[in-house]
Amino acid sequence: MSPFFVMSLLFGLTFGQTASLCAPSEYTIHVEKRECAYCLAINTTICAGFCMTRDSNGKKLLLKSALSQNVCTYKEMLYQTALIPGCPHHTIPYYSYPVAISCKCGKCNTDYSDCIHEKVRPNYCTKPQKLCNM
Repeated sequence: MSPFFVMSLLFGLTFGQTASLCAPSEYTIHVEKRECAYCLAINTTICAGFCMTRDSNGKKLLLKSALSQNVCTYKEMLYQTALIPGCPHHTIPYYSYPVAISCKCGKCNTDYSDCIHEKVRPNYCTKPQKLCNM
């Protein structure tokens, strides 16, 4: 292989990683159940960041599949379960949440991600708070 090809390949791989600023990020989820006495603050990781994308001017000429935008989404994740304190016996006191292990830029998978940009709901507690560090 020529040195120019190797340097070009290394530059492309390096730039591709730095241009895509999609990575696991710390995030706190506040979980409440109406029946339970406490709000649980859970520290976890989510995928967040910037993904390189293109917006075509010729949208009417392209197929719908070509218009899909890349988002920062899970490459690897696992689910953990926390116990919400202060719940009566008739209530299920468990809450399962995703933990991002690694992230990638790709199409949004509605099986495990919320792909719609909705109005942001407040992320705070209205009841006394307990901290959960998993």
